[in-house]
Amino acid sequence: MKTGVMQGIYFGKRQSRFWLWTMVFAVCLAAGLLSPARSTEARMPVAQIGSNKIKLEVAASEQEITRGLMYRTSLAEDSGMVFLFHPPRCVKFWMAHCFISLDMLFVKDGKIIKICQNVPPCRCAREQDCPTYPDGPPLEVSEVVEVAAGYAKKHGIKEGDAIKFLFPKPGEESLK
Repeated sequence: MKTGVMQGIYFGKRQSRFWLWTMVFAVCLAAGLLSPARSTEARMPVAQIGSNKIKLEVAASEQEITRGLMYRTSLAEDSGMVFLFHPPRCVKFWMAHCFISLDMLFVKDGKIIKICQNVPPCRCAREQDCPTYPDGPPLEVSEVVEVAAGYAKKHGIKEGDAIKFLFPKPGEESLK
């Protein structure tokens, strides 16, 4: 009895199941679902500022950068998000649709050039009325790191501090 068709070749039930499971395995392997470092944490980069280490989510595409930390109701103290701007560009940030206050660390050439502390969520009815940060003209940056409000003060982080980004290689364990 003929049960499946694959590129014009007929396969019996056993052969069809074999090819189905082979394809499922191949897709899972390609997607990284069968690798030992499966957890999100295992692939999270880390920002190091002095002895402080912050586990980061990455926003690199325009869509990820636009969404940022919107709609989050909490953020662990040692976690944050890095926004990548490669090549560097002039930016301003806002807090539309954010539910938590944040510290924003504006970075260029491995140095923190500006810190906006305890930036509150925007409560404006129209998002275009939300204030932007930093005050003044846009800053040229290569990265912006957002962390929970109060992090910079609590950990003694200041403008001019060096910051390193440690990005794990595929399959590498977490950079704790």
